[in-house]
Amino acid sequence: MHNSTAVTEFILLGIPNSEGLESMLFVLFFFFYLFTLLGNLLIFLTILVSSNLHTPMYFFLGNLSVFDIFFPSVSSPKTMLYLIGQSRAISYEGCASQLFFYHALGGTECFLYTVMAYDRFVAICHPLRYTVIMNYRVCIGLILGTWLGGCLHGSILTFLVFRLPYCGPNEVDNFFCDIPVVLPLACADTTLAQTVSFTDVDVVTLMCFFLILASYGLIMFSILKMSSSEGRRRAFSTCSAHLISILLFYGPVMLIYLRPASSPWLDSVIQVLNNIVTPSLNPLVYTLRNESVKLALRKVLTRVVPASVG
Repeated sequence: MHNSTAVTEFILLGIPNSEGLESMLFVLFFFFYLFTLLGNLLIFLTILVSSNLHTPMYFFLGNLSVFDIFFPSVSSPKTMLYLIGQSRAISYEGCASQLFFYHALGGTECFLYTVMAYDRFVAICHPLRYTVIMNYRVCIGLILGTWLGGCLHGSILTFLVFRLPYCGPNEVDNFFCDIPVVLPLACADTTLAQTVSFTDVDVVTLMCFFLILASYGLIMFSILKMSSSEGRRRAFSTCSAHLISILLFYGPVMLIYLRPASSPWLDSVIQVLNNIVTPSLNPLVYTLRNESVKLALRKVLTRVVPASVG
C-alpha cells in the first residue's frame, strides 16, 4: 500500500435509496447475522461432537460452516453500527482489510464448493475406492489448499487496488469496501488494476463453477445408470443440498462481477443477499435436506437442553 496517500479514511455511503429505513435494515441485518452465527456454530459443533459425522463430506461441511461465520462478519458489524447512527467512516487500513477478507474468504468458499463437488463425485462414481481416495491426508491437503488459494486470491486483489494513490474523493458508494466502488476513487489510471482484478475474479469464479458443473455432469450420468430407484433417490438427496448452496453462492457473485452494466442500488441489494442472507440459509439447507445431520442435531440438542435445565 502507498505510504504517500492523502486519504486516511473512507466514508461508506451505505445502501442507496435506503434513507429512513435504517431501523428496519438494522433489525433485518441483526436477525440474519445472529441466525447465521448461531446456525453455523450449531452445525459445526454437531459435526465436531458426532462421531458418525466424522467423514470427508461432513468435514468439508464443518469447514463451510466456519467460513459462513467469518464471511458475513467482514461487513455486517460495521454496517449495523452506522445503521444505528454511528460514524460511517472507515480507516484506510480498515477498508483494505475489508476488501482482503471479503475476497480471501469468497475465494476460499469458491474452492471449497469445488472440493465438495469432487468429494461427491468420488463418493458416487467410485464408491468402492472412496475411503482410499478421500483419506485423511487428502482431506487436510484439500482444505489447506482452499485456505491458501483464497488468501493468495485476496492478497493479489488487495495489492492491485491499494497500490494506487488515493488523494481525492473518499466516499464509497456501498455499505462496505469492494473493488467496483473503491477503484473509481483512485487518483491514477485504474485500467490495469481493473482489468487484472476483474479477470482474476472472473477466472477463479468461472474455473470453479465449470469444475463443479463437470463433476455434477459425471455424477448425474452415474446416477442415471443405477438400477436401484432407492439408490438413485439417496444419491440425489445427498447432492441436492450442495447444489442449492452452490446456486445461492454463485448466483449473486456472477450478477455482480460478470455482467457488463453496473447499478449501485442493484449491486448493493445483491451484496446484501450474498453477504447476509446466503450464509444464514446454509444451516437450513443442510439440516432440512440431510437426515444424518438432523438426527445428530437432535441428539446434541437433547443432551444440551436437559443439562442447561438441570
